[in-house]
Amino acid sequence: MLDANAKLSEYKDQIKLESTPEGLKIQIVDAQNRPMFKLASSGIESYAQAILRELAPVINELPNKVSINGHTDALPFPSNRTGYSNWELSSDRANVARRELNQGGLSDDKVLRVVGLASSIPYKTENPNDPMNRRISIVVMNKKTENQVLHDGADPTASEARRACPA
Repeated sequence: MLDANAKLSEYKDQIKLESTPEGLKIQIVDAQNRPMFKLASSGIESYAQAILRELAPVINELPNKVSINGHTDALPFPSNRTGYSNWELSSDRANVARRELNQGGLSDDKVLRVVGLASSIPYKTENPNDPMNRRISIVVMNKKTENQVLHDGADPTASEARRACPA
């Protein structure tokens, strides 16, 4: 589907696909290793916005629900009086991505979960402070995971976390 879409095919080096036990994980990274978000902000970069808006109709054609996960790097959030931290920031980033996907044509009923994961699952595990860890991952859930979330309350990102940090 990525190759069939002319606009998406120009970004194919920036869209990383991985099969996971939960379904297809889509991670968006920039070819020039730039982060998707500005430091300490949910302000999305223009290239990431364009990719999300182009991905939306492709994901919308699939029968599956999605989980949108926001991530931060491991740098501590600047001190503030409100208690705002990387946890809130990652949730805000996931919601920004959801809005961009909706703007691109993703139906609201496709989104099953919007999750903030802070720095708990880094993209660059060898350097948790790397700016590339400021990103979004979209999991196109398989039916088993979707049913677990809907009926059992299971967390579809739990096995992703176990793989990143095995006990």
